[in-house]
Amino acid sequence: MTPDQSSKTPRRTGLFRGPSGVLWFGAVLFGLLLLANAVSTALDSRERLEYSAFKSLLAQGRIAEARISPETISGVYLNEDGVRTSFTTVRVEDPNLAEQLDAQKVRYAGEVSQRWIGELIGWILPVLLIIGLWLFFFRRIGGAEGGIMSFARSRAKIYAEDDVKVSFADVAGVDEARDELREIVEFLKTPQKYTTLGGRIPKGVLLVGPPGTGKTLLARAVAGEAKVPFFSLSGSEFVEMFVGVGAARVRDLFKQADARAPCIVFIDELDALGKARQQSPMGGHEEREQTLNQLLAEMDGFDPKKGVIVMAATNRPEVLDPALLRPGRFDRRILVDRPDVKGREAILRIHVKSVKLADSVDLSVIAARTGGFAGADLANLVNEAALLAARRDKTAVDQSDFDEAIDRVVAGLEKRRALNPRIRRVIAVHELGHAIVATDLPGLDPVHKVSIVGRGFGALGYTMQLPTEDRYLRTRSELQHELAVLLGGRAAELLVFNEMTTGAQNDLMRATAIARAMVTEFGMSDAVGPVNHEGRQRQMFLDTDTGPERGVYAEETARLIDAEVKRLVTEAADTARQILEARRELLDRLTDLLLEKEVIEGEELRMLMGIPNVTQGDDTAPAALPPRESIPSDLH
Repeated sequence: MTPDQSSKTPRRTGLFRGPSGVLWFGAVLFGLLLLANAVSTALDSRERLEYSAFKSLLAQGRIAEARISPETISGVYLNEDGVRTSFTTVRVEDPNLAEQLDAQKVRYAGEVSQRWIGELIGWILPVLLIIGLWLFFFRRIGGAEGGIMSFARSRAKIYAEDDVKVSFADVAGVDEARDELREIVEFLKTPQKYTTLGGRIPKGVLLVGPPGTGKTLLARAVAGEAKVPFFSLSGSEFVEMFVGVGAARVRDLFKQADARAPCIVFIDELDALGKARQQSPMGGHEEREQTLNQLLAEMDGFDPKKGVIVMAATNRPEVLDPALLRPGRFDRRILVDRPDVKGREAILRIHVKSVKLADSVDLSVIAARTGGFAGADLANLVNEAALLAARRDKTAVDQSDFDEAIDRVVAGLEKRRALNPRIRRVIAVHELGHAIVATDLPGLDPVHKVSIVGRGFGALGYTMQLPTEDRYLRTRSELQHELAVLLGGRAAELLVFNEMTTGAQNDLMRATAIARAMVTEFGMSDAVGPVNHEGRQRQMFLDTDTGPERGVYAEETARLIDAEVKRLVTEAADTARQILEARRELLDRLTDLLLEKEVIEGEELRMLMGIPNVTQGDDTAPAALPPRESIPSDLH
């Protein structure tokens, strides 16, 4: 419950209030009755006799009077000194008792048993327990918090106006999306400014983009800037195993939002709820589709003048139902993409506010070396650098910590293994084959580091390339050069050892994938022509594909595609071999150096090759697609 809810809703306090209070009351009453029984027993001063002792006194004529009840016999007897003493004993079935009393001329009388306490416990307490249990289960069934029937209530977390502390000042690297959302804040603050001119406030805003780019943070920032309540939940929280629960939760969510308008309803991972509807093979509609239908109806039904804006986030917009994306529902779609170099620097400045930095740290250099990083990646990078500095007992985080953190994030944890000299030399030759080809060919990301220290899963060495600029296209020649770099390690092994190893497995797999994409998707084969034969749709923001594995084409076309893929890979291998043959002496010298140092930096490599170092902002290289994340070339 939010603070504003607690101030408006009276709370029922006290031990004996609410359904469970009946149980407490019954327990206390039962305890009091037991206490009263124990006290009355303790205050009874009568002497307790065994029945045999009572019969012996009766035979001796020492019983003066008796009172007989169904359970006990009490009265007065004369002790050895002739003093009258009160007694009580438990009655035993004795048919001749009355005759023996008459024979001894004992005055006796019958007595009704005093069982009011037992009867009270036996009758009233079960009734109280039944009433208490009934009220308890009734509360569990119909209660708002954790009740059996409460699964139909919305699971949204509600943040009051003052609970959301995020503002646009906490968001960086997505300037276009932030500027677009400023208008949403104006809608919520001053709706009359737009409605008086006949305009209509947007009902829904869909934030699309790769994971980790700050979509949820942007939605919270809108609520924090507008100072309105914020409902937050995931798309998967609507759907349960019970039919109709999702639709009921949607109705309850919009009912709460309507009562708190103006407000923001944020649905994260909308694709879990809003996938395109399809007819079920079993007939009828699935529970998820019923929930989606209710969401569509609610978005059509609520009054836009009240200021309820539905915001949603997804990284799979291509799978959403078209009915969600039409005007009148999610009117606006805002791209939240990975930041450019300036955006990465701005994000780093936000995340290092709580980190003590050394004077040597240059955030612009770090931003230049982290091409393709999203906001979450940069936050993780800053945290890794701080942890590394603390592990080394430093008083501040310096540039070397950030460099090591980049290596850890991109290539994985460092693993030092005891390898025999021959395997180490094979690894060094393999990695230098990648590095020399990558440095010799134009238009490629410069080599940042060559290492024979294993990192990550199964990589015994790696060659890391880091981009110097943000790129958005790739030319055919650049892709051909990238193929040559991937095959450079295998070509170096063949050149030096006249033998191949299994270390090129990952290189061959990636090279074949690039070559096949050039032929079947990008139309970069003259023999096949400008036709897309892939038959599958690449997901916009994820690294996975959807659709069939191959398109629909004739067997003759398939043979032609295979031939073209083989030709591209073979030509790239020949290019790599020619470059390494021309620089064979350099390859041998660098191999000895790498075996000695284990790591060669990119600047040193280019200096030894007689190539000038690349500086940030160098636009002599042609543009390319967003650089692939710098994955080391694995040598298994």
